[in-house]
Amino acid sequence: MALHRFLQLSSMLRATVNQTLRRNIGLSAVLFNRAKELDPVQKLFLDKIRDYNTKSKTSGGIVDAGPSYQKNMSEEVSKLERLYGGGDLTKFPEFKFQEPKLDEVAK
Repeated sequence: MALHRFLQLSSMLRATVNQTLRRNIGLSAVLFNRAKELDPVQKLFLDKIRDYNTKSKTSGGIVDAGPSYQKNMSEEVSKLERLYGGGDLTKFPEFKFQEPKLDEVAK
């Protein structure tokens, strides 16, 4: 009985150690890959993406949009408002459907 209990504890210990080692090796591989120096082109690409992300969060819209872009945008919005009767063009329209009135037919 004691041998059976010992083998059971031994297999549980082995499984726990195995799982812990797999986690540590997996974590070490991720950290090693991050610490490794990137290719200069990859580094430049990632830097530009991070820079654009930062600028887009601070500007709240299109990055580096000059006054000509803003002017064209306002002209297009005013054209659309004239064509479609105004309203908020940045919001999805709400549709209202009425139930049809049906007359009962006598047999």
